[in-house]
Amino acid sequence: MLALLNEYRSVIHLILHALVPWLVVVAVVPKGQRRFVFGVLMATMLVDVDHLLATPIYAPNRCSILFHPLHQVLPMAVYGLMVLWPVVLLAMKRVMKQWEIIMGWIGLGLLIHMLLDASDCVWMRLAQ
Repeated sequence: MLALLNEYRSVIHLILHALVPWLVVVAVVPKGQRRFVFGVLMATMLVDVDHLLATPIYAPNRCSILFHPLHQVLPMAVYGLMVLWPVVLLAMKRVMKQWEIIMGWIGLGLLIHMLLDASDCVWMRLAQ
């Protein structure tokens, strides 16, 4: 069974990149806003554009965390700050602008992406 899962690791990983954001949206976003927020979270998958800088562009057994430029520690810290910014504004009881709310969702989508990529790296190492 484990060997079969390992064979489909890449496909499972891609499915999780859509499934996890959808589960987050269903869990925390009001019904009228779900489609928009899900679209924002899915748009954050474009962070993988940094894979175009690698040779080869796609390597099934390469860990993207700490390899690709947008998968480094500093960008991930920025993604975390993007999530925290609306939380800080909310704590200050300041009315948020639409772009600040969207920035929070973008940061969350990017962090979800990094966590899924990191979990894929762990899976790869365990499978060796």
